[in-house]
Amino acid sequence: MKINADPSIHQAYVKALIENNLEQMTALQGAPTQPRKLVNDSRIIRPGKLLRKLSLDELPQLWNVLVGDMSLIGPRPAIPYEVDMYQPWHLRRLEAKPGLSGLQQVTARCVVDFDTQVQLDIDYVEKQSLWLDLIIMLRTPLAVFSTSGAY
Repeated sequence: MKINADPSIHQAYVKALIENNLEQMTALQGAPTQPRKLVNDSRIIRPGKLLRKLSLDELPQLWNVLVGDMSLIGPRPAIPYEVDMYQPWHLRRLEAKPGLSGLQQVTARCVVDFDTQVQLDIDYVEKQSLWLDLIIMLRTPLAVFSTSGAY
């Protein structure tokens, strides 16, 4: 990312995503896009776009797994300003330790609305098991190498 990048565009996009405001998301993107992610983020430099596309930007989070702040599998970590915009039922996704990969990432990577993303995370929280974690771990490389939904 660019040094001292202004996070306001991302905050506005997250707000539009949570509210499912397609018009606002399109305005912030500069064009209609299928992924529910800020694809045209001016804060990201060219090498960063490649790192994001290949999901290599997630590797530093392995440190968070090693120190116990995160798990390998679980809902993605939430940004504090994102949580401030949650509806009460969205908070259920925070009941599991955040992870590097999760059910949402291997089934609907950035292509469904926010409520569906949250519902997938809640499904994981409710059905969490070693078996489900193993399935997600096996499906993660396929999702990463396909680069489907990665921008």
